[in-house]
Parts: sequence; C-alpha cells; structure tokens
Amino acid sequence: MQITDIRIRKINLESKMKAVVSVTFDNSLVIHDIKVIEGADKLFVAMPSRKTPEGEFKDIAHPINMDMRDKLESSILDKYQSALIVDAEEME
Repeated sequence: MQITDIRIRKINLESKMKAVVSVTFDNSLVIHDIKVIEGADKLFVAMPSRKTPEGEFKDIAHPINMDMRDKLESSILDKYQSALIVDAEEME
C-alpha cells in the first residue's frame, strides 16, 4: 500500500495540536483527521479516534505494524515541515 497524497488541512502553531492531515493510499482510500501533535521532545502523529462512553479514546484507523507506522509518520512529518516552510515564505 503506497501513500499517494498527503494534505495538510489546518495548521495551528498556537496549540499542542499543530496540524490536521488527510492521507490517501493507492489513490483509493483516504483517512482524515490524522493529527500532528507536539510531544515533550518531538512531534508525533495521532490517528483519528473517538471517545468511548468510559472516556477512553480508541483509534478509528491505525497502522498494524511498526514499518507502516514509521512510514506514515515520517511521510506526514516531512509534508508538515514542507508546509511550514511554504507558509513562512508566503509571509515574507
């Protein structure tokens, strides 16, 4: 399964949630509401989730193995960094 498109839908530099992302796979499947979050020492990706009646958050969609998680996270964070550079250049 190949990542064929990544769209940064919202960027918010003022909060811990830095961006909301949509990722398309094989030009056939899209997952919306993936979040770029500022952690204690680095950015990370949080998959879309819903709150259970018990107050827990459960992922709606997520990678099954570490290889896919690493590929997805690095691709999203690369695109996010590129979007920040474009935003900075447009502000000049």
